[in-house]
Amino acid sequence: MSEGKHLAGKWLFWLTLGILAIVVVAFILRPDPVWVDLAPVQRGAMEVTILEEGKTRVIDRYVVSSPVTGYLHRVELDVGDQVIPGELLTEVDPMPASVLDARSRAEAEAKVEAARSALNSVRQKTRAAAADAELAEAEYQRLLTLDSSDFVSHERLQQAQSTAARTQAILRSARFDEEVAAHELAAARTRLEVSAARSEGEKPAERLAIRSPVNGSVLNLLRKSEGVIQAGEAVIELGDPGALEVVVDVLSFDAVKLEPGVQARLSGWGGTLLDAVVRRVEPVGFADVSALGVEEQRVRVIADIVTPRERWTMLGDGYRVDAEFILWQSANVLQAPASAVFQHGGQPAVFLIRDEHAVIQTVKTGRTNGLVTAIESGLNEGDQVVRHPGRELSDGDQVRIR
Repeated sequence: MSEGKHLAGKWLFWLTLGILAIVVVAFILRPDPVWVDLAPVQRGAMEVTILEEGKTRVIDRYVVSSPVTGYLHRVELDVGDQVIPGELLTEVDPMPASVLDARSRAEAEAKVEAARSALNSVRQKTRAAAADAELAEAEYQRLLTLDSSDFVSHERLQQAQSTAARTQAILRSARFDEEVAAHELAAARTRLEVSAARSEGEKPAERLAIRSPVNGSVLNLLRKSEGVIQAGEAVIELGDPGALEVVVDVLSFDAVKLEPGVQARLSGWGGTLLDAVVRRVEPVGFADVSALGVEEQRVRVIADIVTPRERWTMLGDGYRVDAEFILWQSANVLQAPASAVFQHGGQPAVFLIRDEHAVIQTVKTGRTNGLVTAIESGLNEGDQVVRHPGRELSDGDQVRIR
């Protein structure tokens, strides 16, 4: 009997040892809990926006140019100076005539004499035409007095009338030729006299004033120093810095989401947050290279500042701003981190934490702004979800919170 007890105790010992070995192996081989970061599902305000960098621009710009070719006087104004309509900006002297050398002067004097002789010749022709016209008119008047007494034929009277009219026309033509010859003589004299004045150091009396067409400020000086300037060449740029617009280059992918009337916020200019509204989305895009060297298609969006001028008096033309266009917003929406949502079986899902285990929960999502996603169904306020689920996390895994 003692031998049977000894055998039973031996089997009990080995059985216990085997169970302990199984427990130890199971403990060693059991999976470790997955470390995760949790985020609560909560309600709050949410916005979907587009953030891009832009710059301010004066709405109405006026480039004042020289109306004539001449010598520009130095512009005494500086950028930022205030101007009013009619205020003198600078002056332009007409191009001075060149001084004639001996040969050119002799030619000019000869032209003056030739013009004087031509004028005298035309004057003689005018006197002859005047005499013919006077004689023809007297003959017509004499025949006209005889017409009532039938001493002259009707054909003779008409011929005399025609001759009088023709001689009057010749006289007028001669007088026109006399005026032309007089002007040609004056032009020849002017060239000679102006050249002589330049040789004696005299300055021309004519001077053209360039004045401000608007009320505003100097935005840019395109020509500061004096010198020769061509007709149409820009001198100064004017505008009202109080009438600003914001120009933002937006990716074409985002531009199709914008339209006139969309609200925007302006920041990053060194002052308080400003409100703006989209006025125009240009219909033509252009290629631009990003800072990373990637070619992008962008569209220019124009926005107006609606915040009172008193809050952005220090904002000027060409200043950098951060423009945030508000596509959608809600004051109370159920939301979860956008990084917590992933695709599972073709549907959006999250890892929901229940009793320290991760459970896949399919959800119905709404709008997202890249940071948070609106949850329409599948979750409740206060639920805990895994913020950044990794590939090592599976449905039902035990988790440990960091």
